[in-house]
Amino acid sequence: MTLTDASFSLHAGDKVGLVGRNGAGKTSLLRVLAGTNPPAQGVVLRPESVGFLPQDPPARGAGLDGTALAHVLSGRGLDTATRRLEELRTKVDVDPSARNVKAYGNAEDAFSSAGGYAAESEVRRIVAGLGLPPDRLDLPISALSGGERRRAELARILFAGGDLMLLDEPTNHLDVDAKAWLMSFLRTYRGSLLVISHDLALLDQAITRVLHLDEGELIEYRGTYSKYLVARKADEERRAKIAVRQESEIRRLSTLADSMRHQTAKRARVAKTLDRRVDKLDANRIDLGKGDRTMRVKLPEPPHSGRVALEVVDLAKAFGPKVVFEDVSFQVGRGERLLVLGLNGAGKTTLLRSLVGELTPDLGEVQLGHQVSMGYYAQEHEGITAGRPVMENIRDASGEGEQFLRSLLGMFGLRGELAFQDAGTLSGGEKTKLALAMLVAGRHNLVLLDEPTNNLDPPSRTAIGNALREWKGAMVLVSHDPDFVAELAPNRVLMMPEGIVDYWSDDLIDLVELA
Repeated sequence: MTLTDASFSLHAGDKVGLVGRNGAGKTSLLRVLAGTNPPAQGVVLRPESVGFLPQDPPARGAGLDGTALAHVLSGRGLDTATRRLEELRTKVDVDPSARNVKAYGNAEDAFSSAGGYAAESEVRRIVAGLGLPPDRLDLPISALSGGERRRAELARILFAGGDLMLLDEPTNHLDVDAKAWLMSFLRTYRGSLLVISHDLALLDQAITRVLHLDEGELIEYRGTYSKYLVARKADEERRAKIAVRQESEIRRLSTLADSMRHQTAKRARVAKTLDRRVDKLDANRIDLGKGDRTMRVKLPEPPHSGRVALEVVDLAKAFGPKVVFEDVSFQVGRGERLLVLGLNGAGKTTLLRSLVGELTPDLGEVQLGHQVSMGYYAQEHEGITAGRPVMENIRDASGEGEQFLRSLLGMFGLRGELAFQDAGTLSGGEKTKLALAMLVAGRHNLVLLDEPTNNLDPPSRTAIGNALREWKGAMVLVSHDPDFVAELAPNRVLMMPEGIVDYWSDDLIDLVELA
C-alpha cells in the first residue's frame, strides 16, 4: 500500500507518535523523513541537524578510534575536535610560535564552548540512564551486541541534541528504569520528536499528537496516546456506519439500474445515469482498513521427546578478563518453561547463544535430551538473510512444501506479495513474525526465545502469546514484557548471573521489567 498526498509539519517542542499495525509502512515513512530513502513524490523539508534511530543500527559506527565512546562523542563532532586539539597541543610543544599558540587557543576556545571538557561525563550519564554498562563504552562498537549498539546509537542521538529526532522503537532492549529515564529526557527535549513505538507508556507520557498510518492513509489526532485511542475508536465507529450506508446505497442503485437496463431506451439512459452514480459512490467508498485485525496463530504439536529436554552442567563464559557467568547448572524438562531473569549485562543473551552453539562456553556442558530438536529466536533477527526473499528464508528452516510454508507465513500476517519481498526490507514487526514463522517451520520441541515481542503491535503480541501458552514444547525465555511472561506462566526461573534456579511465583512479575 502506497502512502499518497500526505502532508504534516513538526515544530519545535512537538512530540508526535507514529502508530499503525505491523507492515503499515511506519518504518518506511521514517526512513523517507530522515533522508535515508527518497520519496516517490513530494518534498520533505528538514532541519540541518536530524537524529535518526533506525531499528537496525549498522554494526560499524562513527568515531575516530572505533569505540562506543567515540561513536557517541561523534554526535557533536567532539571525537574529531579532541584529536585536533591534541595535534595542535603537540605542535605548540614542538614549536611554541605565536601562530601555533594562536591556533591552539582558538581551537581550545571552540572545544570548550562546545562542551568538550564536560562531554565524556555527559556521555557516561546518558549511557548510564539507558542501561548500558560503563565498561562497554570503551569497547569497539562492532564488539557490542545488537541491543547494546541500539543503546549506543540512541545515546549518540540524545547527546547530539539537534532540532529533530526520528526514533524507531527506542525502548527496545531497555529495562523499566531506562525507559523511565528516556521518558523524562524526551519530555524536556526542546526540539521536534517523531517516534514509532508500541510502548504505550512512552507514547502516553511523552506524546502530544498522534499520526495514524493504515492502508496508505495518514490521519492526525491531537492529544496524548490515550486520547487518540478514544478518538480513533469513535472515528472507526463513525466510518463503519458511513461504509454500511454507502454499501447499501450502491446495492440499491445497482439493482435498480439492472432492472431498467433492458427495458425502454429512456429507462436504459436512466440506468446509465445510475451506473455513473454507483461508480462515483464506489470511488469515494470508505475503506475501513485492516486496523487491529485479529491475528490467529496456532502452533503445531511438537515432536515427542525424552523426559529431559535440556541439561546444563557447570557452564561458564568469559570475554577476556570479564567473567559473564560461571557454575550455571539447570535442567529443562519436556514441556517445561524456564524464564531467565537478570539485569542488563547479566549474560542472558550470552547464555542462550552458548546453549544454541553460537558461542563456545569456556567450561561446562550442554546436553540435549533424547529426540530433542532445539530452535532459537534471536532478538536481532540474525537468522534472517537480507537480500533474499521471505520464502527463501523460511525454506532454509524447513523441508515442508510450498503450500504449508505459504500458509504458515499467512498465519503470521505475511500474506500475498510479502512472501516474495526481500526479507531485509521488512519492518521490525514483520521481521519478528518471519523469525517466529521460521522457528515454527523447524518443528522443534525445545525453543529458546530472546525478547520475542520486540517490535510487535499489541494484537500480534496477544495472538503469539496465546499460541505459545497453548504449545506443549519446552521453552527457555528471556523477556522484559511482564504481560507476555504472565501469559506464558513459566514453571521455573533462572536468576543470572548467579545461576540460581527457583520455582516461578507471581510475586516475581515486578522483576521482569527490571531484568
